[in-house]
Amino acid sequence: MKWRENIAALKFLGIFLGVYLVGNLLYGFYVEWHYPWVDPATRWVADQSAALIQLFFGNVISMIQDTVNPTVLLIENGKSILRVYEGCNGLNVMIVFVAFIMAFDGVGKRGILFCLVGCVLIHIANLGRVTLLFVVAKNYQHYFYFIHKYLFTAILYVIVFVLWWIWVAKIKRSASNKITEEI
Repeated sequence: MKWRENIAALKFLGIFLGVYLVGNLLYGFYVEWHYPWVDPATRWVADQSAALIQLFFGNVISMIQDTVNPTVLLIENGKSILRVYEGCNGLNVMIVFVAFIMAFDGVGKRGILFCLVGCVLIHIANLGRVTLLFVVAKNYQHYFYFIHKYLFTAILYVIVFVLWWIWVAKIKRSASNKITEEI
């Protein structure tokens, strides 16, 4: 194997894995720091999702911290409908997204701006996911596992792949073309 031929791919892989591992390590410390209580990001997602449920569906939602697990219970009419865990806050998806952008030469102003915009879009999509999971849990409980585990997860990652594609095919290419034109 000729290392020089694969140096760009190895550099990409090294940066991606480095950012991903450091991000997940910091995220793990963040979650553990708040244990046994819910971390603020998960609470924030639960708060915003409850507000969206009330706005779009008119349901009056209350929230309480689960007494056994670090989760937020979304409750309607005294009945727990949905549990919002730390994995529901979207931060792990954002870490994967940012790791790719940084590995694909995104450490400049454009990369940082694109990471911020992408994380906001991922957050909005995640809020939609949690909001719709409430509706599924309430009305179509027998489909909940499939929709939660596969359908909504796939949709969230398709959004991430589209953002990556935009970064690679559109934004990075237009930046490269401007540099070439200036030379």
